[in-house]
Amino acid sequence: MVKKHHPIINNNFLKGVSTGPGVYLMSDKAGTVIYVGKARSLRQRLTSYARWDGAAHNKTTVLLSRVSGVETIITHTEKEALILEATLIKKHRPRYNVILRDDKTYPYLKVSVDEDWPRLLVTRRRLNDGARYFGPYSSSSSMWATVKLLNNLFPLRRCKQKKISARSRPCLNQQMKRCLAPCMGKVSFGHYRQMVDGVIMVLEGRSQQLKKSLEEEMASLAGRLEFEEAARCRDRITALERTLEKQVVAGVMIDTDVFALVRSAVSVAISVLVLRHGIISGHRSFFLADPLGSDDEVLAASVCRYYDDGNEVPRQLLLDREVADGQLIGQWLAEHRGGVVKVRVPRRGDGLRLMEMARANGRQVFADRERQKKSWEVLAASLVNTLQLARSPERIECLDISNLGGQHAIGSLVAFAKGAKDKVNYRHYRIRTLEGPDDYGMMAEVLGRRFRRGQEKDDLPGLLMVDGGKGQLGIARRLLADFALEGRMELVGIAKDKKGEGEKLYRPGRKNSILLPSHSPLLLFLMKVRDESHRYGITCHRALRRKKTFWSELDGVDGIGPARKKNLLRVMGSLKRVKEASVDQLAEVPGIGPELAQSIHDKLNCPS
Repeated sequence: MVKKHHPIINNNFLKGVSTGPGVYLMSDKAGTVIYVGKARSLRQRLTSYARWDGAAHNKTTVLLSRVSGVETIITHTEKEALILEATLIKKHRPRYNVILRDDKTYPYLKVSVDEDWPRLLVTRRRLNDGARYFGPYSSSSSMWATVKLLNNLFPLRRCKQKKISARSRPCLNQQMKRCLAPCMGKVSFGHYRQMVDGVIMVLEGRSQQLKKSLEEEMASLAGRLEFEEAARCRDRITALERTLEKQVVAGVMIDTDVFALVRSAVSVAISVLVLRHGIISGHRSFFLADPLGSDDEVLAASVCRYYDDGNEVPRQLLLDREVADGQLIGQWLAEHRGGVVKVRVPRRGDGLRLMEMARANGRQVFADRERQKKSWEVLAASLVNTLQLARSPERIECLDISNLGGQHAIGSLVAFAKGAKDKVNYRHYRIRTLEGPDDYGMMAEVLGRRFRRGQEKDDLPGLLMVDGGKGQLGIARRLLADFALEGRMELVGIAKDKKGEGEKLYRPGRKNSILLPSHSPLLLFLMKVRDESHRYGITCHRALRRKKTFWSELDGVDGIGPARKKNLLRVMGSLKRVKEASVDQLAEVPGIGPELAQSIHDKLNCPS
């Protein structure tokens, strides 16, 4: 049987494709990039797609059925192609590429070495601000244990200001011996920086080196008869020893990341062990439902995505199988690290033992997902029976309308897929058509926008929950009819507990509310979904209020951004003086100029 060519990737198209290295981008009918790939020979790789005849359910077959356009970018070398591929995947986030998500935002520990008097902070955002970041920590309990240890060992300042101001009275932390109080001049800059270095040594895994340094310092203090300081040093050593006893020694002293791929049917789990200074300091796992490509291709892509997300590059990578681009990936990572990166497959000894540990963690991913699946099946059956649903709702959304006296009104929509948070589909809706408190009108506006988008993208939930009683449920029911969506979506309202009556559930066509026991797993789940929509709304409210708090009339002038605004206020001294200044005076401010100065003057002195 003669194999048919793809309608887009045909012989005429392939004749014009380069035989050299490069990157190709596949897009769908809407022009959205759905896959980015690299190749040693672009023509050879695309020819393999043109003659593809895999099974109908195969991931590559599904991808090719949606391809309506292909663009190629030629590079000089394979390494350039690898770097460009990573950049384009980061930009487009194509649905058919390997994208590492573990549905969690892990915390980092940040040492603000960019400040004069650094602090130890917990953050979930890694910025390019000159600070030192450690993590991410997959276990928050172990992270907080580390924070507690470091705060006891090295009492750095905990105040929120980046720059400290002189104080006449000590804060509570200083009185409790939990802060060195640089704001009162109670510690020298050199000694404080020594404490900061100690924090960094622990976080880098150099605890043994720090212990030895502290022992030498204790002996020196005792020799100078400074017994009180020597006793503090002794206490730090004791606390450090307790921590060292709990750490898992890996046997591999080179900083190493261990990658294992575990497959179950069409799904894949990628497990990563992080070793620093001979200690296992972290672990991450990623689930890929149905990745495109062979196992070695998926593993190679996962390694690239992992480090392209900003994770620290070690001196050595251990992979559980050979990958075609292993040498190329090593060269690319060496540029990231600024030093040689060795990529190898362990065959014996400690490396093989670590690989088995990584594989065990990968298998645990599937065990956890199977347990979650069974738990959801029980919960879904309870939902169907209790709420009298026509079918099991695999996707649930909850809408909450919140405002402060009609101000900052927003609709917060959260999504759960098979009982788990689906944060990719969380949405905030700014109220556009109403002013003043009108919860029903606001809900109608938001639901109208959600249903319209749902019809266009065919992504409506199986169950929509609204925060409120019969009134809110009636609005949702009317909008459902207006969009002719009856039968495609179920509705439920949840009203808050008042006067000890318990949480009430409302269903269309039912006169009385449904009251469930306070310990009912079903009620607790629905409350969790509702509370998540509240939380999501509160975060947006805080951001809006913060923005309004720091808003200035200068923000309303075209051409004035944060930098020019800051510069104007610094030079002129205050907004009042900016208003009183002449055009010539404003033009003298660096970065302003005559035209912008005239715009500022006209805007700030307009009678309206």
